[in-house]
Amino acid sequence: MIKSFIFFLFFLCSTLGFSQHITAKIIDKNTKSPIPFATIKTGEYSGVISNEEGYFNLHTEDGNLYNITISCMGYKSKTLNVDAIKTANFVIALEESVNQLREVYISNKKLDADAIIAKVRSKINENYDFILSKYNIFFRATDYADFKSLDFEIEKASHVGSKNINKANYSLDSLSKHIIASKIIQFSDFKGELYQLDKDSSKLIVAKATKLIDHKKDFSIDKVQEKAQALMLKYLDTTKTYKVKTGIFKVEDSLSLTDGAFKKAKEKENKISNLKQQTHSLIKNSQFYDGSLLYGILNSDLYDYTFEDVTYYNDDLTYVISYKPRKSKAKYAGKIFVNSENYAVTKLNYAFYQSRHGSKVNLKLLLGAKYIENLSEGTLLYQKNSENTYQPKYIKQTKGSYFYVSRSLKFIENSKAKNKIGIDFKIEGDNRNKEELLVTANSKVTLDDFKLIKEAGKAPIQMLKKFENSTWNNEETLEPLEEMKAFGIP
Repeated sequence: MIKSFIFFLFFLCSTLGFSQHITAKIIDKNTKSPIPFATIKTGEYSGVISNEEGYFNLHTEDGNLYNITISCMGYKSKTLNVDAIKTANFVIALEESVNQLREVYISNKKLDADAIIAKVRSKINENYDFILSKYNIFFRATDYADFKSLDFEIEKASHVGSKNINKANYSLDSLSKHIIASKIIQFSDFKGELYQLDKDSSKLIVAKATKLIDHKKDFSIDKVQEKAQALMLKYLDTTKTYKVKTGIFKVEDSLSLTDGAFKKAKEKENKISNLKQQTHSLIKNSQFYDGSLLYGILNSDLYDYTFEDVTYYNDDLTYVISYKPRKSKAKYAGKIFVNSENYAVTKLNYAFYQSRHGSKVNLKLLLGAKYIENLSEGTLLYQKNSENTYQPKYIKQTKGSYFYVSRSLKFIENSKAKNKIGIDFKIEGDNRNKEELLVTANSKVTLDDFKLIKEAGKAPIQMLKKFENSTWNNEETLEPLEEMKAFGIP
C-alpha cells in the first residue's frame, strides 16, 4: 500500500513537472514589430495562431520534448523547441524571405492575374474537400457598442407630481450620460468539435464555454428599455401595478417595483443551434460553395484582379493577387495569396470597397428604426491536412453597423382611472462584432461516424466578471488581446 502511494506521488509530481503553459511573442527580426496570424504547428496537422498582437500560447504535457514550426506569409519558417523559446525570453524573431525571393524568382514578364485565378478555380476539386470533415475548434466573439446619443423625454402626466417628474428626468439623464461614457465590450469563448457533412449540414459538440461580461454595462436596446422602466417605476405610485406598452407592440404583463422584474440576469445556457450557426457560417464562407464569400471573390465576372508580387509561405513560392469590384453588386477589395505549385489559395484578406456596404434598412419614419452595415472585413488562412488537401486554419470576421432606434414606453396604471405616463427615447450609435475561429486539428470522418454524433440542445456557460488566466490555461486557444486581459480590472 505504501509503495503504491509513493508511486502515485512520484507519478503526480512527474506529471506536474512536465506539464506547462507557455505564452510567447513573434516579432519581425528587423523592425521588432509584432507579427499577427503566424501559424505555430505543434504537430504535422495541428497547432495554433498568433493573435493580432503577435502572441500565442501552448500547453505541453512533456516539457521541451517536441518541436514547433512557425510560418508566416513573407517570412522564413522557423523550427525550435520549447527550451529554445525559454532561452529567447519567450520572444521569437522571424526573418523576411526577400533575399531568398531574389535568388529563386526571375521573370522578364509580369504574370497574368486572371490566368492565375482561372487556375485556382480549375484546381478547386483537387485542392479542397469539405465533405465529411471534423474540425477541432476554438471560437471567440468580441462585441463592442458605442452610443453616440441617448435621449429620454417624459410626456406630461397630471397624476404624477412635478417633483417626481424632475427626479425621474434627472435619473434618466444620468443613465444616458453613464451609458454614453461607458466602454461597452463583452467576450464569448467556446471550444468543441464541429462535424460537417456538407455545406448545409453539421453537428457541434461543445466541450466548454465562457462569457466575460460586465452586467452593469449590458446596454443592448432591450436592456436600456428595462433600465428606463425600472427608473420610472421608482417615481410612480409603488402601491400599484402597471402595464407597459412599447411602440406599436402589445401591452405586456403587469409590472411593479417589487416583483423582481429588473433583478440581475441569471447565468444562462448557450443554445447549441446558435453556436453552430455562427461557426458553420464562418466555415462555409471560407469554402468554395455557390453563394459563399470566397466563391464570390473568385468570380471573374464580378472582380478585377491584378498581379502584385511574389512571397513565401511555408517555404512555398506564393503569388500575391489584389482584387477590387468590377460590377456594382461586388462589395469587397483585398488580396489573395496563391501557392505557385498547386494554385491553392493559402490566405485571403477582404474589406468593403470604398463606399460599399451590406444590409441597409431605413424605417425611420414608419417604425423609428434605421440600420446600415458599414463594416465588413476579415482574414482567411488555410493549411494542408493529412489528405493533402487544404482546410481553413484561422478565420477572422469583423462586422459593424450604424443603428438608430426611436421607441416609446407607456405605463398604464392597473386601476379604474387607468392613469398613463409615457417616455420617448432615441438611441443612436455604432456596434461592432468580431468573430474568430481557430482550427486546432482537422480530420476526415465517415458517414456512419457523422450519424452517430449526438448533439445536445444546450451547453453550460461559465459567466465571468473579470479575465482570469487560469480559465483556458490547459487548452490550445487564441491568446487574448490586452483589452481582454484588462477586462474587469479596476
